[in-house]
Amino acid sequence: MKEIGGYLELDKFLNKPYHRDMIELNTGRNALIYLVKVKKIKKVYLPYFLCNSVGNMLKKHSVEYEYYHINKDFMPVFIKKLRHNEYLYMVNYYGQISNQKIIESKEKHNLIIVDNTQAFFQKPIPKIDTIYSCRKFFGVPDGAYLSTDTILKKELEVDKSMNRMKHILGRFEGQASEYFKDFQENDESLEKLLLRKMSYLTKNILGAIDYDKVMESRNDNFNYLYDRLNSSNILNIKKTEGAFAYPYYNKNGLELRKKLIEQKIYVPILWPNVLRDNDEKSIEYDYSANILPLPCDQRYGKNDMDYLVKSIEMI
Repeated sequence: MKEIGGYLELDKFLNKPYHRDMIELNTGRNALIYLVKVKKIKKVYLPYFLCNSVGNMLKKHSVEYEYYHINKDFMPVFIKKLRHNEYLYMVNYYGQISNQKIIESKEKHNLIIVDNTQAFFQKPIPKIDTIYSCRKFFGVPDGAYLSTDTILKKELEVDKSMNRMKHILGRFEGQASEYFKDFQENDESLEKLLLRKMSYLTKNILGAIDYDKVMESRNDNFNYLYDRLNSSNILNIKKTEGAFAYPYYNKNGLELRKKLIEQKIYVPILWPNVLRDNDEKSIEYDYSANILPLPCDQRYGKNDMDYLVKSIEMI
């Protein structure tokens, strides 16, 4: 029976999500499992330059996986011929892989899955399975979109996010450092989530975001960092729409991170497992250690970017 009366809950916001007509799920990793189930995938080729949670998730679902290397432009170094139930998992690092390059990879390998976790605003290509994650771009605890031409027949349960909001609400009214442990705990909890639909709470928040404003802010901030730092950046970086971060390569990246933290500038190592699992001479180790994903999101403006650049230049 529906409850009537009592205290008020969170209001329902505008329902204008950026990605429409996609499958709405609870996490990006589970979006991959959705594809495993619906496409009957038996084996996935993953890049070494990736969080080990993806491989762990595949292992949990009894899916074989094997690793491949990338080149200096983040493209797969892959020459094997895929079988009908094998897929190449292609990560769009920092949104630096254009749709044209994705199309070329599709023509070359046929069975590919594109991970646009770091390219939320890059539109999917028809008939190419594409995964998007929401929490890397917006203040939500979970949520993912999946673009695919095949629908799972089984009806999925709707996830619930109310117990995963503490670090987001805490940072909204406090400091990130106060709630970093809660953020880590939420991150770890996502690995255990079952495949479910996106929660109503996450969907409600995503429907109220001013995506044009977000993209404009990210573009302005990225372009500022590009103009100030690109001449000293050995990476061949191109400008992107609504960038995830500005990937700045510094040969002493690990040390630079530590010094920036002292100034309350938090630049993460995206996948620490890459440093543990790869040879120090590999491109994956080098990129994980020395590429700093400088924040350029919608929370910041020109003054923040100027402070960030000057902080780097002074070290």
